Amino acid sequence: MSTPAEKFPYVPRDPALGQASLSPMLPLTLVGRQNGTASGLVDSGAAINVLPFSLGVQLGFDWDQETNAVALSGNLAAVEARVIVLSGVVRNFAPVRLAFAWAKADTMSVILGQVNFFMEFDVCFFRSQSFFEVRRKQGP
Repeated sequence: MSTPAEKFPYVPRDPALGQASLSPMLPLTLVGRQNGTASGLVDSGAAINVLPFSLGVQLGFDWDQETNAVALSGNLAAVEARVIVLSGVVRNFAPVRLAFAWAKADTMSVILGQVNFFMEFDVCFFRSQSFFEVRRKQGP
């Protein structure tokens, strides 16, 4: 039996740009050493999940204790990042383990990318209708 999809609206990121700024922003709860809520950009073109520095601190992580470095690319190539693993909750879905590159910068929103958000969830974008659907992966 298939898990039902949850529907989310595209959200304006810059009201001055109107429809052109609509983005698939997913509300989620992240659980590290502390809990926090965030809105993550669902980005099928991103290789990995990225977490801004201040949110990692809010979740109870200490930069100096997280020693596994990860290289970012593209616009974030110059930003230092460390690997952290959190539990993520999207609406009524069961919690999932999500690996993040915790960036030492706050110039980006949470980014939900191929590793490993898209390994845990199936996403269907309906950009012309300004919504997207998220479904928990099926099977193992």
